[in-house]
Amino acid sequence: MLLHYRNNSERPQHEVNIPSFFMGKYPVTQAQWKFVASLPQVNCELKSDPSYFKGENRPVERVSWFDALEYCDRISQYTGKNYRLPSEAEWEYACRAGTTTPFHFGETITSELANYNAEYTYGAGKKETSRGETTEVGHFGVANAFGLYDMHGNVWEWCADQWHSNYEGAPIDGSAWIEDSNNNDNLIRLLRGGSRFHYPEHCRSAYPVLNSPDFDGSTFSFRVVCGVFSSRTLPSP
Repeated sequence: MLLHYRNNSERPQHEVNIPSFFMGKYPVTQAQWKFVASLPQVNCELKSDPSYFKGENRPVERVSWFDALEYCDRISQYTGKNYRLPSEAEWEYACRAGTTTPFHFGETITSELANYNAEYTYGAGKKETSRGETTEVGHFGVANAFGLYDMHGNVWEWCADQWHSNYEGAPIDGSAWIEDSNNNDNLIRLLRGGSRFHYPEHCRSAYPVLNSPDFDGSTFSFRVVCGVFSSRTLPSP
């Protein structure tokens, strides 16, 4: 079950200095997933086709945090480059692309811009019909200023960080917030971006949710980041 926390989890606002990095233009597609799932195992097995809504260019779904790590490990081993999950700070920085509005495209969200539960509204948005399933990556043709697509809605995206109830003491260097302790709460991980199933407010740039890292929820996916591009590439959507 996906858990939602009050907006206090988004506070306090704080300044973060984030080094340069590359991020996937889209969430990982099913074609990309199948290719990587066929590579030699590093730590755990991967289902070759876990998604409910099938389509080579749709985002992969039903992916746990551990699954996403295994994907990163396999493609890193294959390319010799360091692919990983984004930190929460990197994800929000990439999503916003210099904006301060709730969504990178403005103050509200519509079903012409993103895939979410459009039967509910946010701001000046109007009530619309929900699609009820994932859309192909880049379906809406709306990229942010960094050239990234689908940052709002469609599928939730895992981040590397452990869950914290607020940002008191959060890193200011853009790194993932991970602590060594015996606190079981530190096992919980972060997702960002909203999904086809969730309310528009949950698709905001700043909205975090949490879940167990071993839960492969029906709306859970991810995109990868990398310091340097490899000469080998994954199948393009």
